[in-house]
Amino acid sequence: MLPYSNDYLLNKKIKIFQPLNGYRASTDAILLSSMVTQVKQGNKILDVGSGTGPISLCLAERFKNLSPEIFGIDIQNELVELANLSAKENNFNFLQFINADIRHNVPLKNCSFQHVITNPPYTDHDLPSPNPSKATAHNMLDFSLTEWLKFCIKMTAPFGFFYIINRAEALNEIISTLYGKMGNMKIIPLFSKNNQNAKRVIVIAQKDSKAPTLIYKGITLHLENGNYSPEAEAILRHGKSFFDISS
Repeated sequence: MLPYSNDYLLNKKIKIFQPLNGYRASTDAILLSSMVTQVKQGNKILDVGSGTGPISLCLAERFKNLSPEIFGIDIQNELVELANLSAKENNFNFLQFINADIRHNVPLKNCSFQHVITNPPYTDHDLPSPNPSKATAHNMLDFSLTEWLKFCIKMTAPFGFFYIINRAEALNEIISTLYGKMGNMKIIPLFSKNNQNAKRVIVIAQKDSKAPTLIYKGITLHLENGNYSPEAEAILRHGKSFFDISS
């Protein structure tokens, strides 16, 4: 197993084990996890490209009273080992991580997840990190975002929900791939500070829905002094849902 550190999420509610030198959880994962709502008793949730498991761990903490079945899937076995260790440490016995390559046969049933969530690699053209784990996590290798999205669509149950975070420049590709298969889209821009353009965006969609698209005012993450905004603080530190703080 990789050398790892003991870290925490959501104001120390969750313990997470992460490699000392490799992929580590970012604020993006926690922001994305805050978008998940309408989880019902016994629902199945899939985290595609789960890494060290921050999205799944946050969801497990938020919805533990509903006994969901949560699965994470990732191509890096070393990260899967750490993620399963974190699940065990937090007593999330309804959460498990699987080492698999979504380009090939995956040991999961199609159309069986009421919620599919993903923080995929952001790019196929940036210079990869010299760290192999970071390069795999951050750069799409021999696989396009469209293909990644098609896998997620395939895994989503009828009228199930899909959630993704990516660069704003990927929005055209995301919408065009989802079009005709998913509707009820919600687009949430993420701004680093006030009066800046959004560099990242979250998209939520519902399979088979014909409901129209909504664009939200989004989240501004930082104040001028560099501290988190109250909205970001509520999500990143206190585990609030985005829809609780935006209503």
